[in-house]
Amino acid sequence: MKKVNLKITGMHCASCSALVTKGLAKTEGVLSANVNLSTEKAHVEYDETRADVAKLIEAVKKKGYGAAVSTEADKTVEELEKKREISGLRTLLAFSAALSVPAFLLGMVFMEFPYRLYLLFLLSTPIQFIAGARFYRGAWAALRNRTSNMDTLVAVGTSAAYFYSVAVMLVRPMADQYFETSAVLITFVLAGKYLELSAKGKTGEAIRKLMDLRPKTASVIRDGVESVIPVDDVRAGDIVVVKPGEKVPVDGIITFGSSSVDESMITGESMPVEKGVGAGVIGSTINKHGSFRFKATKVGEDTTLSQIIRLVEDAQGSRAPIQRFADVISSYFVPAVIVIAILSFGFWYLLAGETFSFALTIGVSVLVISCPCALGLATPTAIMVGVGKGAGEGILIKSGEALETAHRIDAIILDKTGTLTRGAPSVTDVVVLEGLREESVLRYAGSVEKTSEHPLADAVMEHVKAKGVDTAEALDFKAVPGHGVEATVDWKKVLLGNRKLMASRGVDTKPLEEMLAKLEDEGKTAVILAVEGKAAAVIAIADTLKEQSFEAVSRLKGMGVEVYMITGDNKRTAEAIGRQAGVDRVFAEVLPQDKAAYVKDLQSRGKTVAMVGDGINDAPALAQADVGIAMASGTDVALESGGIVLMRNNPLDVVKAVRLSKATMAKIRQNMFWALFYNTVGIPVAAGMFFPFTGWLLSPIIAGGAMALSSVSVVTNSLLLKYGRI
Repeated sequence: MKKVNLKITGMHCASCSALVTKGLAKTEGVLSANVNLSTEKAHVEYDETRADVAKLIEAVKKKGYGAAVSTEADKTVEELEKKREISGLRTLLAFSAALSVPAFLLGMVFMEFPYRLYLLFLLSTPIQFIAGARFYRGAWAALRNRTSNMDTLVAVGTSAAYFYSVAVMLVRPMADQYFETSAVLITFVLAGKYLELSAKGKTGEAIRKLMDLRPKTASVIRDGVESVIPVDDVRAGDIVVVKPGEKVPVDGIITFGSSSVDESMITGESMPVEKGVGAGVIGSTINKHGSFRFKATKVGEDTTLSQIIRLVEDAQGSRAPIQRFADVISSYFVPAVIVIAILSFGFWYLLAGETFSFALTIGVSVLVISCPCALGLATPTAIMVGVGKGAGEGILIKSGEALETAHRIDAIILDKTGTLTRGAPSVTDVVVLEGLREESVLRYAGSVEKTSEHPLADAVMEHVKAKGVDTAEALDFKAVPGHGVEATVDWKKVLLGNRKLMASRGVDTKPLEEMLAKLEDEGKTAVILAVEGKAAAVIAIADTLKEQSFEAVSRLKGMGVEVYMITGDNKRTAEAIGRQAGVDRVFAEVLPQDKAAYVKDLQSRGKTVAMVGDGINDAPALAQADVGIAMASGTDVALESGGIVLMRNNPLDVVKAVRLSKATMAKIRQNMFWALFYNTVGIPVAAGMFFPFTGWLLSPIIAGGAMALSSVSVVTNSLLLKYGRI
């Protein structure tokens, strides 16, 4: 079995990607094919004894689209091509709008303007055949594949209005025309296409930002000489040197030295990790203090960061786009309308003996009443209003797809650090033993920690400053890696650290064990303070729960959503935070590259899954989830991987996002009803079904009015979403 990624060109709607998928899947030797419209990539698995890349590309071309093998080197070229495509469509939209605005004014306002009909012809013709050429190409591609799509609706509807108007201009210049109808419709649809393309252009930014995190160089010892080389030249087995403040170049195992390493960009956990000989280090994490050497074990594409990049790419490539309801309708509706129009014309001209002009008017009325103005506006207008409503509430919706999908969420995975918790350690408890006051304890702790570079020292100093306690000068300061710090304060020997430090200095901690166990069971890091060889206090430090987290979890449960918490932290800490937040299901000690697997597992059970996170380690899961929701305080990579961004970093906004999606989808369904209501009522009248009995006949001008009324009702209904509460 072999895998290949193909770059697909020429796709512009959901049915396009479905056609390409179908074409590839039916090719002999293909085991599976997933085509992603947003990334314009096809991920294909095939039996290389029965198929090859040339055969796959040919299968795509037979469907009317272009294909080529996608490689790493193509990324920059693809980005430039995407920018050119967006720029070209923007120019086309501006061209179409510049002509359609005066066409609309001439058609609807200045009815007595001299040579009005001929000016309308001159204005609408370039729109019809230059700006609208893409819809004709799309309709032709669909026709070749014996199907129909929104392009078919646009092409048929606008062509009916345009060519009927041309006929009127040539035969009966005083009759009603519909030049402005076709011109304005094409402009509106182009505007929607431009917004969609702009959103699609951002899908690769997460990958690019992940790549930017890679260190560019590494200090390597070869043949006893230390030299700086490009990180891509590091080989497995090399001895790499890392100094304070530097990024770890690749994955490996420490062979000499020790330090505290900030792994938050990979693991998402705010607490630093003490590293000594034999400990593993991850490429792209930051060395806080101390120097060490390590043996490179994973380099290039095998590093943890590279694996995360690959997971994000796979998740984006395998996620199928939403099949929009309008496309489903159009696949049945368009052929039915065309058949009805032809049958109506044939009946009145051939069987009923009416004039050609009468029969043609009937046929055109049927096509005009079916013109997809309202159907084309039903989804995008509701989404545009929903996106605007979300922005006002601090909820940034990055794609209509995310907004549409969120209403179906029945399982949600919440990252712990930075999502449910504040994302930064702080002092939660100061337990003072007999004989000392809290102010004295904080003075000793602050005096020692203000010289320390350890990340936990920041939490202690913040607490000391908040309490307004003055500190003294610390003499003979010494940091003991992996243990703590010691110094002389006010002529007294002060120790601040863990059990190992106390044991090495002969301090008895047995009386503290019950207290230490209690604090650690609550998910807190307990630091012991000793003065003159005796334990004096315990300071507990933890990443505390956001005050809105419990209510957010409770509301999600009330909506029937299964709530999970996921973290790379240890099981005891994770379960403690889970209890505080009201989360019943906790996934603990999860490696960054495995988070997406938990999302896949829930999806395999038929769940529509949302992932909420803020770190690089969350990016694959955010991309894999049906809806990725990122906190704005998170990394750029998380923000780009998520389809929804919570600007206020408030967990309650997750609830609002789901409610907003439900409200938007309700509007879309209502819009679809009104869009189709006029068609289903108007088409029989336009076809002359009631003419023999009542004399009712729907002229093209009335059909155009009904079409306009359906569009107005859809837009008005969408705007009502603005004033609702979520």
